[in-house]
Amino acid sequence: MSLPEITARIDAACERAGRSPAEIALIAVSKVQPNERVEAVLDAGHRIFGENRVQEAQGKWPAWKERYSGVELHLLGPLQSNKARPAMELFDAIHSIDRLKLARRIADMAQEIGSCPDLFLQINTGEEDQKAGIAPRDADAFIRDVRALDVPVKGLMCIPPVDETPSLHFALLAKIAARNGLSGLSMGMSADFEQAIAFGATHIRVGSAIFGARISD
Repeated sequence: MSLPEITARIDAACERAGRSPAEIALIAVSKVQPNERVEAVLDAGHRIFGENRVQEAQGKWPAWKERYSGVELHLLGPLQSNKARPAMELFDAIHSIDRLKLARRIADMAQEIGSCPDLFLQINTGEEDQKAGIAPRDADAFIRDVRALDVPVKGLMCIPPVDETPSLHFALLAKIAARNGLSGLSMGMSADFEQAIAFGATHIRVGSAIFGARISD
């Protein structure tokens, strides 16, 4: 697969859903991809990328941000509170806010730095023990508490269980977002982004379908 093919599939999914492709941010997930693959996508004109680890992103993206104008970088993986400052300085959005302690740390840093990335609150829609995120039953209170910190809550994020129908989880996330007045929905990956678009996704996270199989984790 390739970037043009993914773009064509997004266009088709939007047409089926009665949506505009302009509503969809395609995040090219570049974690552990060889630099030449990432640069090829940058050279093709794409500007929205996602990384899972702060340290890995620090090693490559500052130079690319200088070389390529308009790059938008999203942190998709878990964030430790002690990495909040470098994450906030490098990333334009953080999709993995999964606890109030982290949100408070970010709020404190925002006051100190004078700016804050867009934040997505991670909801553990499958209530899986091995995954981070807030249980759906606690989502409304968590959203309220994070909003009270005066930080930019853009929307919600989820990663459906691999052995369950993703559309059920996309529908649940959309329902929680709607009742809390949130428009951002970070959901859908290489295997299911078309379903996510049908359920209102605004940010889809596609890696291997753009870059090819990862070299390592």
